[in-house]
Amino acid sequence: MDRERLLAAMIDLCETGHGAASAEAAALIETIFLDLVKRAERDIRLRLADRLAAAPWAPSGLINALALDDIEIARPVIAKSPVLKDLDLIRVLTMATIEHQIEVARRPDLSGDVVKAILDQADPVVLTTLAANESAAISELSMQRLVAASRKIAAMRTPLSRHPALNMELACVLFSWVGDTLKAEIAGRFSVDPVEMSKVVKEAVAQSLSGAPAPDWRSAGEDPLDQREMERRLIAKLEAAGQLRPGFLLRALREGKLHLFEVALASLASVKIESVTAAINSSRPELLALACAGVGIDRSVFPTVLSLVRALNGARPAASPDSLAHINAAFQIKGEGEAIAGFQSGVSELAA
Repeated sequence: MDRERLLAAMIDLCETGHGAASAEAAALIETIFLDLVKRAERDIRLRLADRLAAAPWAPSGLINALALDDIEIARPVIAKSPVLKDLDLIRVLTMATIEHQIEVARRPDLSGDVVKAILDQADPVVLTTLAANESAAISELSMQRLVAASRKIAAMRTPLSRHPALNMELACVLFSWVGDTLKAEIAGRFSVDPVEMSKVVKEAVAQSLSGAPAPDWRSAGEDPLDQREMERRLIAKLEAAGQLRPGFLLRALREGKLHLFEVALASLASVKIESVTAAINSSRPELLALACAGVGIDRSVFPTVLSLVRALNGARPAASPDSLAHINAAFQIKGEGEAIAGFQSGVSELAA
């Protein structure tokens, strides 16, 4: 109870003197808050989150810690806190549970950058939640991707049919794979006869058939280069916020995003992405081992990393009879800087 009373007193003090504290005092207050919250029981953190959720003066570090706490604690903070910025929300998307991601997708007035991050992660439940968020900044391109996703995710169709960002062109696309009830609702919304709309859709489909495979809905309407640029921007934002961690590499591979893995590894290791690409396309898996050792990946995790990279990269980097010994040697190097130096030296040898 003493800790809870101290927290309450600090909140009252901050609320009363909002904006009056110096930068040094504010930093000290945040440190004290974080220390108290780390030691606080769950029910105290829950009440603290409820009280601070809408407070514009709340310390950023504290709010970010609460946003990654148990979902019951995090929910009001993710939903309301004006302290959480785009980078903070993207961090929640990349580091927290599916329940946390759903709350981010439900948050009012989401920015275009956060919307794109949700689309890139492509979780069906989170996408369905985003489809129902009418206040989110959903561009035409983002709506194209949502509508394309709804072809496989039926739960998205009803909220999308009512979304204010749905235009006539995309309504015709959505119309082509919904049931009769939604067909009538879409036609009524756009003041079009459902029979006539069906004819228009059938004609458009007939004209577009070319035998080519359907595009991947995750990047519908996007050039692959645009997708790669989005991935580069995401990594840059996480790096700038100090939130890019080695664990992100494994997550990217498990989601089948090899280029995202390359960008993240290059950023963590402070090397060129071309060097990472050269390493994973080589016949020297120890180069990838050196890079992973240099960014803090544990030896026990590396076989999983190597297996996933090979699965996504045409069985490269190829193995040799000496591969295992070289990989073991890479993880025996003392000092992450020396491992990265070894990686760069090895890549230079590939180009020689």
